[in-house]
Amino acid sequence: TTPDFAPDMVAGHSLGELSALVANGALAFEDGLNLVYQRALAMQEACEINPSTMAAILGLADEKVEEICAGISEEVVVPANYNCPGQLVISGSNKGIELACEKMKEAGAKRALPLPVGGAFHSPLMEPAREKLQKAIEATTFHTPSCPVYQNVSTTAVTEISEIKANLIAQLTAPVKWTQSVQNMVADGAVEFIECGPGKVLQGLVKKIHPEAEVSGL
Repeated sequence: TTPDFAPDMVAGHSLGELSALVANGALAFEDGLNLVYQRALAMQEACEINPSTMAAILGLADEKVEEICAGISEEVVVPANYNCPGQLVISGSNKGIELACEKMKEAGAKRALPLPVGGAFHSPLMEPAREKLQKAIEATTFHTPSCPVYQNVSTTAVTEISEIKANLIAQLTAPVKWTQSVQNMVADGAVEFIECGPGKVLQGLVKKIHPEAEVSGL
């Protein structure tokens, strides 16, 4: 982190949660990099064990997407990324995603688009990866953060190291609740969001979640 970079709160989308924890000092840069590496290896192995995929559902209420996923009991299919209102990514077995996409379109989704990904991230099918990453996280030194992190699993302000680690471990098999995290950050006083890294994807999502927010990149 640079001396003049002093956020009041941080959050990261999926893998970006590790970047957020480096930004608030909970993780040293080198340790964050190592966890990115360990996470990638673990998830790749899980993908090879369980062939699976994801799909983006556009223009359907979150509650309807959740209802349709819950109704497909014969296959694994779950909400995975709550990106912004009207944009939810689902995750599951190849057959489950195929069935879900058909049902989403029937329910009025503008689009139900299979994504070119290697597996069902943020679903129960990532359980083998969660177990491996847990060992890596438990072997890593975490520090008291300079400000709260709003994690994908809990969506609320967290500063306690044990809670940060538990949420980070749970993240691989749980949904990324980005919409809810941003809403909670706004409720706690956030008015300006600065996206670190290339692109403007998160800036766009924040504006859709809270149009009054000031957004920029770093």
